[in-house]
Amino acid sequence: MADEKTPQAAPAADAKPAAKAPKKEKPPALEDKPFPEFIQQHFLPTLEAALKDKGMGDIKLSFAQQPLAVFGVADGEAYWQVKGQWLGDSRQFTIAFLKDSITSPKLFYLADGGSEPSTIEQFMGDERKITLDLMVLYTLQRLNGQKWLVRN
Repeated sequence: MADEKTPQAAPAADAKPAAKAPKKEKPPALEDKPFPEFIQQHFLPTLEAALKDKGMGDIKLSFAQQPLAVFGVADGEAYWQVKGQWLGDSRQFTIAFLKDSITSPKLFYLADGGSEPSTIEQFMGDERKITLDLMVLYTLQRLNGQKWLVRN
């Protein structure tokens, strides 16, 4: 009879983990998606909607891997870049990712009046956790700092 009880005890132990299994698993965060997929399917559409809400009806956003287009910089390296252009392409901004990750160091540069960008700035350098909402917020803040979104 002792042998019969031993097999019964084992299924009871198995029942406890099965009771925990029905918990719903969290879906992966948007930011955990592959880099190009996140940028193209989430960041660009969200940023475009936010910019259009701020009155930039003619904004064109693109995502491509290319060298930095900054006056005096010629390292020849190709970086993933999000580029925004509007007002007949006379105003533009670029966010460059130094690696294929949203958590990698990022650079920001811009130009007005159809000129070539000449200054590179660090972008989101102090943020430990990078989210879609923060990326959009920082972009809007940077453009607003130029007084391109709202005049003070």
